[in-house]
Amino acid sequence: MDNLIITDLSKTYKNGVKALQNISLQIPKGMFGLLGPNGAGKSTLMRTIATLQEADHGELMLGGLNIQTQPNELRKILGYLPQQFGVYPALSAEMLLSHLAVLKGIIHRKERKEIVLALLNKVNLYEARKQKLGEFSGGMKQRFGIAQALLNNPKLLIVDEPTAGLDPVERNRFYNLLSEVGEQTIVILSTHIVDDVKELCTKMAIINKGQVVIQGNPIEIIASLNGRLYEKTIQKCELEHYKKEYHVISDRLYLGKQLVHVLSDSHPGSDFKPIEANLEDVYMSQIFKS
Repeated sequence: MDNLIITDLSKTYKNGVKALQNISLQIPKGMFGLLGPNGAGKSTLMRTIATLQEADHGELMLGGLNIQTQPNELRKILGYLPQQFGVYPALSAEMLLSHLAVLKGIIHRKERKEIVLALLNKVNLYEARKQKLGEFSGGMKQRFGIAQALLNNPKLLIVDEPTAGLDPVERNRFYNLLSEVGEQTIVILSTHIVDDVKELCTKMAIINKGQVVIQGNPIEIIASLNGRLYEKTIQKCELEHYKKEYHVISDRLYLGKQLVHVLSDSHPGSDFKPIEANLEDVYMSQIFKS
């Protein structure tokens, strides 16, 4: 399987917003997590890879395929589930998927029917194949979205914020489905939900303000914070003082008090206790750098 190689990709919109600033990534087969807050540039990067918009400069290569100069060739091997995925509510899952298969060039009726039913079975929607899409839950619609993205047996699958709004049961089903797909395909999972990446991905990058701020293996990235992370419970009224005195990367309420996580190369004293880092700590430390 060829790697997706992104080199010095930049995009500035007409309003002056620098959505991408010299992005460089190498993405192998398997699940790749792209983490970042809303507005970080994730969707711009996904749309650019999917040939839905052009970059100002930089290069996108999938093996020997130049995505920018050969967009139609990329589309033949691309599966894409955008953040906003609409369906025709009056159509059944089987009917709409069959229609989308025709648009993707699967024109022989018998072959198309076999592919459609196999995909609906793969995403656990076979029993609901005759049901109108307007009656589907959010999780069922997302699974249908994956089915349409897999119609052409893609070498590259892009899913943008796929689990937002899903309940825990539907989210776990979605995790399992993506993991299975990722065994044979490059899957880029773009999200602001840390758990999505923690559960699924062996490679990841964090993007903020249009720039890659860290990339690598999640376990190794987490290990980079070990010995440097401390927590302390404080009064809520003390929070602003602690933010001025320490590198506070996160705070949350715990039993009516404020629990702060502080990043420090030496023990900050004052009843702080050392803690083991997790991926959320990594994320917060990169997004809210001192």
